[in-house]
Amino acid sequence: MRAWNFGAGPSMIPVEVMQKAQAEFCDFDGLGLGIVEMSHRSAEYMKVAAEAESLLREIMGVPDNYSILFEQGGGRGQFAAIPLNILPEDGFADYFVTGHWSRSAYKECAERFGDARLHECVEKNSAGYYEIDYSKMKVTPGATYAYICLNETVNGIEIFDLPDTGEVPLIADMSSDILTRPVDVSRFGAIIFGAQKNVAPAGLTVSIVRKDLIGHARKYCPSVFDWAVLDKHDSMYNTPNTFSWYMAGLAFKWIKSIGGTTALEERNIAKSKLLYDYLDSSNFYRCQVAPRDRSRVNVVFNLQDESLNAEFLAKSREQHLIGLKGHKVLGGMRASIYNAMPLEGVEVLVKFLKEFADSHRA
Repeated sequence: MRAWNFGAGPSMIPVEVMQKAQAEFCDFDGLGLGIVEMSHRSAEYMKVAAEAESLLREIMGVPDNYSILFEQGGGRGQFAAIPLNILPEDGFADYFVTGHWSRSAYKECAERFGDARLHECVEKNSAGYYEIDYSKMKVTPGATYAYICLNETVNGIEIFDLPDTGEVPLIADMSSDILTRPVDVSRFGAIIFGAQKNVAPAGLTVSIVRKDLIGHARKYCPSVFDWAVLDKHDSMYNTPNTFSWYMAGLAFKWIKSIGGTTALEERNIAKSKLLYDYLDSSNFYRCQVAPRDRSRVNVVFNLQDESLNAEFLAKSREQHLIGLKGHKVLGGMRASIYNAMPLEGVEVLVKFLKEFADSHRA
């Protein structure tokens, strides 16, 4: 039987998408060769790549004045690529830090590329919950850009109300909540995301960049990270991750077929509500994030008695529930319930949580 994969990434991929890829792996479109054998510059593969880009533009409503770049290097690569492409040597940028990954992006810029202004935007409230302080998300006059991570996979915090940055471009990491809900792309200067959580296998990073922000890279920016170079060459300047790009296209088709990001948002609200409602009703588990700021796709929680952690993980694995161990930075538990996770999987998880708690009651 297939396991229920609650891992934070690489993560669950829709079975229909994997089955389609399996069927085409050795013989794509009757050509007699597999998709991973094809030249990225062949007419057949260029069609695959162009279709994937077109589908993403359609399902996200990406305006014409934005370029879509298919890259490598992951989110950490973009932590460097962003200041290298748009931060002048004498400029500075605001970083709205809400958890582990926005802090990592801030450190990358501050330690290597220039003046990054730290805005600590999460605090513990009087009820003991971590919550976002949106009043801290204020742009410093003269900032080149403001950086934000809309969903913190480690901390289980998600931003639903975008800060108003005026004319200052808002640069967003959406690696973990991309395509989980509709977003107005025009609100952003750039959106970057790794594919390995909601789209495709690891190895592909996508940058959606407003065209006026392209062409300002520092002289020493590596060409493979220079948005202008990638844009000019249709993301084919070097050999891309052809398989992940192809898989992304299949995922975009799947998303379109089930009703797009609006339908996925409804599903993700239902899944996360089911899980959070149970956790809040239990005195055996606890979630430390304020309800309004809880991630819909990374549910972070703890056992009240953490001496039971090892047993919990062992028992969950016996029930084919995989990947529930929390990130090493925070410990505890984490259930990642990205787009590919159906409601049934969350129902199975809640059933296990109840049974495990009941087995340890006096």
